[in-house]
Amino acid sequence: QLQASGGGLVQAGGSLRLSCAASGSIFSINAMGWYRQAPGKQRETVAVVTTGGSTNYAASLKGRFTISRDTVKNTVYLQMNSLKPEDTAVYYCNAGSGTLWSGPYDYWGQGTLVTVSS
Repeated sequence: QLQASGGGLVQAGGSLRLSCAASGSIFSINAMGWYRQAPGKQRETVAVVTTGGSTNYAASLKGRFTISRDTVKNTVYLQMNSLKPEDTAVYYCNAGSGTLWSGPYDYWGQGTLVTVSS
């Protein structure tokens, strides 16, 4: 299973760090990432990282968000800086076997709510 944490309420311009740990019966994970869904909008890719360290970001978020991964702990992190009200969404951890571009993958964590106040 995937266990996400780190969401919360932050003022615009602030930072948050999300974490997601994979445990239990999840096998063959070589890609982990984050997706988000804002109220009334479709889910969108935030960022993905592979075991080899390759990353993919939503173009609009690159430069403010940084994804990283601890392969020993099977944990993925999302550092979010300079947050904007439009970043408000439920953020979902995702993991599985695939390429950098083939997400979303098989396994989903519970969402964690990020609320950015203006």
